[in-house]
Parts: sequence; C-alpha cells; structure tokens
Amino acid sequence: MRLLALSMVLPLVACGGPTDDDVVVFAASSLTDAFDDIADAYTSSTGESVVISAAGSSDLAAQIDEGAPADVFASADVATMDRIDGVDGAARIFATNRAEIVVEPGNPHGIVTLGDLADPELLVVVCAEQVPCGAYTTEVLDRAGIDLTPVSFESNVRAVLTKVELGEADAGVVYATDIAAAAERVDGVAIADEFNVEAEYPIVALGESGEAFVDFVVGDEAQRILREHGFGAP
Repeated sequence: MRLLALSMVLPLVACGGPTDDDVVVFAASSLTDAFDDIADAYTSSTGESVVISAAGSSDLAAQIDEGAPADVFASADVATMDRIDGVDGAARIFATNRAEIVVEPGNPHGIVTLGDLADPELLVVVCAEQVPCGAYTTEVLDRAGIDLTPVSFESNVRAVLTKVELGEADAGVVYATDIAAAAERVDGVAIADEFNVEAEYPIVALGESGEAFVDFVVGDEAQRILREHGFGAP
C-alpha cells in the first residue's frame, strides 16, 4: 500500500524520492521558499532529512486522502485542512499572509487598485476558486464589488506568479510573500486593508514521525525564518 501511495506523489518530490527515514512534508506552494529554509534548519538541528513536496493545497489534500505517505501537511487555508480525515481540529495555525496584486516590473499598465484589473484590455490571471488562493481572491473581489473576467484560472499561486513573470499575463492576485520571493522579476501593488483578507496557514502531523517537525515549525527558529520570508505571526 505504501509503495502504491508513494508512486502517486513522486512527481512532486525531490529527485530520487523520499526514503522511510525522511520526514515527508506536504506544503502549500506559497510556502516553498520558507519551508526549504526551515527544512535545512531542522536537519541542522536534528540530523533528520526532510523532503518538501510543494503544490496547491487542494491537490496535496487529495493525495493525502488517497493514501500518499505524508508525515506533515501545511495548508494555505483552514478549509482545505479540515477536509483531511482524522485531523479533527488537531491542526495548529503557524503563519498568516495577505493578498497582493502582482504586475510586471515597473508596472507598465499603471495598475494601482483592484478596480484597475477590470480593464478589458488587461490580461489578468487568478487562482481557481477551488484552491485557497482562489477562494481568498474571490473574497477580496467580492468585498471590493469588482467583477473580473480572467484569461485563465490556475491550480496554484505559483502558476499565477509565473504567468506574470513570463509576460503571459499583465497582472494577477497572489500572496504578498510570493511577490517578495520573486524579488525583481515582478512588482507588487498593495490591496487596501478594507478589502484584503488574512490568510491563515494550519499545519498538522499525520503520524508520530511528523510531530517533531510540526513542533519545530511553531518554535522560535522557524518562526524567525517565516518572518524573514514575509509571513505574519499567527
């Protein structure tokens, strides 16, 4: 059963795949850079190796439900975490985030508000509503009373970011931490507080082997790393 489940997740993990000694962590795409650094810090502290499998939270949750051998799951929202059988409120909020408009470097289209994204001349991409970043985007747009006609709906937040980076889209809505991670490859336009949301990130151990890693993530060193990547405190 473990071999079958492992084969389902191999395309998402590091080259060579995890071994039984690795701590396998399924993490939301927006956590990619921060969790790479946290994994390094955890390995330095404990000597245990960590394999990070980063993808859209909804895709990861589906793999866990189908038996993928994850030791830890970190989601970009509580709703997706609550879909996992057996979690039963055991997840712990460890970070927060904010939505932000991502544009090409220099903001050539002069986008300054959410309302500007409704310009029919703009190519706008967002996450699909079924994934956390899409649900947050829908909530932000509803609060602002704005209807969009995106050119595409992506399966995770890094896919939205990549389309803007490559010039395949003029703008999108991602997390503030994704724009920070992209450095000079994109620019960000802040969303007014009255329309924005606070994204909560829960984490849970899916077995005894993941408990130490979860304790590490909520501890001082990992929390410092998360702040360095722009995540807010829980």
